[in-house]
Amino acid sequence: MTKAHYKRIVLKLSGEALSGELGYGLEPKIIQSIAKQVKEVADLGVEVAIVVGGGNIWRGKVGSEMGMDRANADYMGMLATIMNSLALQDSLENLGIETRVQTSIEMRQVAEPYIRRKAIRHLEKGRVVIFAAGTGNPYFSTDTTAALRAAEIDAEVILMAKNNVDGVYTADPKVDPHAEKYEQLTYMQVLNEELGVMDSTASSLCMDNDLPLLVFSISKEGNIKKAVLGEKIGTIVKGK
Repeated sequence: MTKAHYKRIVLKLSGEALSGELGYGLEPKIIQSIAKQVKEVADLGVEVAIVVGGGNIWRGKVGSEMGMDRANADYMGMLATIMNSLALQDSLENLGIETRVQTSIEMRQVAEPYIRRKAIRHLEKGRVVIFAAGTGNPYFSTDTTAALRAAEIDAEVILMAKNNVDGVYTADPKVDPHAEKYEQLTYMQVLNEELGVMDSTASSLCMDNDLPLLVFSISKEGNIKKAVLGEKIGTIVKGK
């Protein structure tokens, strides 16, 4: 059996990654593809936790344009992540992967409340755990949630799956044809150069807890497995 480079990971998925080319809502083929890739990794014996965004259903920017209170807009975003998490859970369980959704906002009829020790126990039993509803607090992104949960469960790496972007570039490669891809970065570079890999709170949290981050494209099937096996894909961010 191929040996995995990591034992326990946090996979960060943007909401947009679940919508495919539609740009909004849920694209069944995309969710099924992601579920198959997660199964490949779980079959290697890797413990997988997932944090999903909600941008395919609700974006705070829309709320601000409506004049909505920022906290209310953020809570709506948290609810969107729960919808995405339940959809992903269903796809994973259709493939025979035991999955648990844990939410930071309690709704026991559909998911477990987030309990750190219980989450770790699920992972140890080979279950995939999906962390939904962000941190449960407004003003914090799902990037920060991924960094926080990864630190709490002692994950070895955060795999940040991007939609149609295969790493971190000096500029937006869709706009600037001369943009160059970084092979490796430090968190200080990310913060100082404002590269937009993740927000400053998440970057600082990863840096303080010495958590490496791998940014790669989810668009190509098999990339999650490649990342877990330690193959050279995407951009690695670590240290100071």
